[in-house]
Amino acid sequence: MLRSLLFMILFFCWTALWAVVLLPFPLLPQGWRYWGCGTWARVASRLFLVCLRVRLTVKGLQHLPGAPFVLLSNHQSTLETLLLWSFFPQLSFVLKKELLRIPLFGWYLPLAQPIAIDRKAGPKALHKVLTEGEKRLRGGIPVLLFPEGTRQPCGTLGKFHQTGAALARQAGVPIVPLALNTGCFWPRHGFRKRSGDCHLHFGPPIAPEGSSGQLTTQVRDWIAAELQTMPAP
Repeated sequence: MLRSLLFMILFFCWTALWAVVLLPFPLLPQGWRYWGCGTWARVASRLFLVCLRVRLTVKGLQHLPGAPFVLLSNHQSTLETLLLWSFFPQLSFVLKKELLRIPLFGWYLPLAQPIAIDRKAGPKALHKVLTEGEKRLRGGIPVLLFPEGTRQPCGTLGKFHQTGAALARQAGVPIVPLALNTGCFWPRHGFRKRSGDCHLHFGPPIAPEGSSGQLTTQVRDWIAAELQTMPAP
């Protein structure tokens, strides 16, 4: 509990400080905006790992293509949205538009060119992901989607939607699956964080061939199998 309190104090202090630094960044080129967002996330994730004594294991980085791709990951925690900035200088997240209203954090999210959607909009939300996502990919920026749509508890894998696979098929780019157990250490609910062995496993690229349903099942099956190899918290 004390380590969790220490982290939250440092996290909010760092966020407030960096929010001041980022004030002029909307006027700078997009490359600087990504750098500003990435620097905040990398420092914040390092604070978490150190304060909570979390040991990070990353596997499969050699699988990441040199060209743009769609990254499909299970979703457990705020932690993965911070950790991933250590491996991608540029990354566009598909996220719910409500996050843009969070003080400080949400105000600066547009700097990273996310694809903010209204999950109640149905076909309109899908159309926005496909059109905006393809623009990002054509610009050389990987696109991250969480097919579960919302964070799941540690050890749980939810139902996957097919939007990410549909984007990969439309843009003609590969899919990279990502399995992680971050929710075991920074759970969705509750203040207390935990120490232990945190894993991020990137899988081999999957060619955008076959139906969106088939691709989604393939990704989910790989993630489910990979989660079984991760140590219990």
